[in-house]
Amino acid sequence: MRSIAVLPALALLLGACTTTGEEPPQRELAGECDASGVQEHIGHRATAESGATLLRLTGARTLRWVPPRTAVTMDFRADRLTVSYDDDMVIERISCG
Repeated sequence: MRSIAVLPALALLLGACTTTGEEPPQRELAGECDASGVQEHIGHRATAESGATLLRLTGARTLRWVPPRTAVTMDFRADRLTVSYDDDMVIERISCG
């Protein structure tokens, strides 16, 4: 008898999963990172000032510093600038994502 009472609730939940045919809202791409014009900064010192400059030049919204021997997530974010540096605080890699 209990399974019969669950059927209306299950039907209600399944009905909530149907689509309306509308397009999902598009994500705004403002703040998308472009690191192609800052590769000449490789070899420069990793400082707060250089980070601010790289953010401004790439159009990224967020900056992720990656110290040596550090694991980072592989999730892609179009608005994030990733800057890797070595033990001497020298920038080794600049990329978006």
